[in-house]
Amino acid sequence: MVKAYILVSAQPTKAVGLAGAIRAVRGITAADAVTGEYDVIAACEVADVKSLGELILNGVHRVDGVAKTTTCIVVT
Repeated sequence: MVKAYILVSAQPTKAVGLAGAIRAVRGITAADAVTGEYDVIAACEVADVKSLGELILNGVHRVDGVAKTTTCIVVT
């Protein structure tokens, strides 16, 4: 099992509602709007690193308003 945090930057004027839309992506366990450099921080759990890549590319990046992501894999 791979756990990760996905830091999301929104496109201009698209931040409102972005956390809720990201929460709907399969594999995302939580997503919250935050202040600071990023607009949303999302948590996810997937089977392996390949699945993490698919979640980001085919899930999170397809949400309207996502401009850029940075992924932080949890190390234990």
